[in-house]
Amino acid sequence: MRWFSLAIFLLSVHVSAANSAVPKLPVKGVALPKPKTPVLPAAAYLSPAYYMKSCPNLESIINQKVRARVKKDYTLAASIIRLHFHDCAVRGCDASILLNHPGSERAAAASKTLRGFTLIDEIKAEVERQCPKAVSCADILTAAARDATVIAGGPFWEVPFGRKDGRISLAAEANSVPQGHENITQLLGFFDKLGLTFVDLVVLSGSHTIGRCTCYAIKERLYNFNGTGKADPSMSVNYVNSLKKQCRFDSSYVNLDVTTPRAFDVAYYTNLGKKMGLLSTDQLLYSDVRTGGVASLMGSQPELFTSQFASSMVKLGNANVKMEGEVRRNCNYVNSY
Repeated sequence: MRWFSLAIFLLSVHVSAANSAVPKLPVKGVALPKPKTPVLPAAAYLSPAYYMKSCPNLESIINQKVRARVKKDYTLAASIIRLHFHDCAVRGCDASILLNHPGSERAAAASKTLRGFTLIDEIKAEVERQCPKAVSCADILTAAARDATVIAGGPFWEVPFGRKDGRISLAAEANSVPQGHENITQLLGFFDKLGLTFVDLVVLSGSHTIGRCTCYAIKERLYNFNGTGKADPSMSVNYVNSLKKQCRFDSSYVNLDVTTPRAFDVAYYTNLGKKMGLLSTDQLLYSDVRTGGVASLMGSQPELFTSQFASSMVKLGNANVKMEGEVRRNCNYVNSY
């Protein structure tokens, strides 16, 4: 009887194992749960061909308008790139920086020196004339930043389109955007929230190769760094003396790249090696162990810088993209319904 009991036991184990290996058929009348569809990030639905039918001349309109204005004022190229960054840095690239009402991002203290709003308005007016209610202000600003880069001598990249415009814009949020006095840890944390890395931080800072800032922004570095009553020791003495001569007034402007301010090149990075970073955040990129290696590499590899800049700008433009929202008819105001 023992061998019979053992045979029954082995048979039951075999049947149990076999049943577990065979997929269970659905019971008639009982619906099985559907397999979950992978959720893609919103940016995955953007496309360079998004406006191919609804506004085929879009990129031509933007390029012509940007080129004409930058030809009259070369400093506007850097301003448009900066305006794009300030937009994407708050709530993602949704044109919230363009909304013009009390308490908006545009009205914030951190936005006082932003420029380029009238250019975007000019582009939008022409786009609305040719393609009414089709193109978002967020897409216009993103493409304008690309064209400004190219016109200044920087790289070209395909801009994926399909963003929607946001309806919320708060000054308090705009004041969280880096202003040039943060430490590297704070900057890395800010960029991480945008889905950007330490490489993107260093590379996008390279846009300072064509930018300017007010003397007010660096006043403390020149005269009273950390309350010492002296200049920032991380700056070259000759550079400090030169800046003091240029900064007779707080409202005066100085170039972020003292060497080749009109050229989109790697001089910004080589200047850091000479202790000639205008903003403290610029100089810290070179001295901090987390970012210094990338800053040095960019300074020695011009082609690497331009290709990586294009890549990082695409990532910036894809930050927290909105696929639901509106297409503003006027970039300054939300639509009325």
